[in-house]
Amino acid sequence: MSTHLPYLGARRAPEPGLGHLEFLGAGKVRDLYALDDQQLLFVTSDRISAFDVVFDEGVPHKGRVLTAIAAFWFARTAHLVPNHLVTTDVDAVRGLDGATRERLAGRVMVVRRAQPTPVEWVVRGYLAGSGWKEYQASGGLWGEPLPRGLRLADRLPQPMLTPTTKEDAHDLPLTLAEARARVGAKVFGQAHTAALALFEEGTRVLDERGILLCDTKFEFGLDGRGDLVLIDEVLTPDSSRMWPRSGWAPGGNQPSYDKQILRDWLERQPWDKNPPAPPIDREILARLSQRYVDLCTLLTGASALEGAR
Repeated sequence: MSTHLPYLGARRAPEPGLGHLEFLGAGKVRDLYALDDQQLLFVTSDRISAFDVVFDEGVPHKGRVLTAIAAFWFARTAHLVPNHLVTTDVDAVRGLDGATRERLAGRVMVVRRAQPTPVEWVVRGYLAGSGWKEYQASGGLWGEPLPRGLRLADRLPQPMLTPTTKEDAHDLPLTLAEARARVGAKVFGQAHTAALALFEEGTRVLDERGILLCDTKFEFGLDGRGDLVLIDEVLTPDSSRMWPRSGWAPGGNQPSYDKQILRDWLERQPWDKNPPAPPIDREILARLSQRYVDLCTLLTGASALEGAR
């Protein structure tokens, strides 16, 4: 794997070369800038989070992978629900010097402004993660019953929407009724329908590539006209669990294309899942980086590293 490309890791302040733009803040992975009253600039870093905690280390090339995969899906799903993406061309951002363009190539998204909903729209197709723990405790998911005797990594009878809150620390589960109360019946109905349609399309496309879509989260917002739009990212390895179909064996943890490698490693560490995060083993970072790059190539047909300046 190429290692000469610029690396954007744990920075949580404005990027050098972007001082002419208003810095709106840094999320777990993306930094946000105002371009004008209609558009925003997302810069996708190599930061990684797990259990809602951001780590000091970054995963090399991860920002480019996330940007390329998100752009692929935004284009692929625009017939299902409008999205906020305008372009991923760094040259569309005015006022950048040559060094900044080189550093940010493949990492930027110019997007239309939208007001995010106060809900994360999680859809599950298989039992894993917090869904598996909830099933063990209650026999269902988020108040919805499931058949008895399901195993870890079993396929659900049908995909299920299991929404959560958006918290600075750990997100909290919401019943469907609670999510509806938060956003209103109209927005809930549109988001519920869109999330399941997006999951179905993602499942179909990934299956063609030998990948099972276990679960994923979608972010929706309302544009200036009050219309629902898909925002942030979509069906990336940061927002989804994806398993190689050839290795699927219910009853245990599965090989994955997502950051489950990191989650599994963390579960073996003496850490209470609260900040500060422990240092990530360098071998884990290398494995994560390779998985991200491999998934991008498998999904989009091109490496996220191609064309980087």
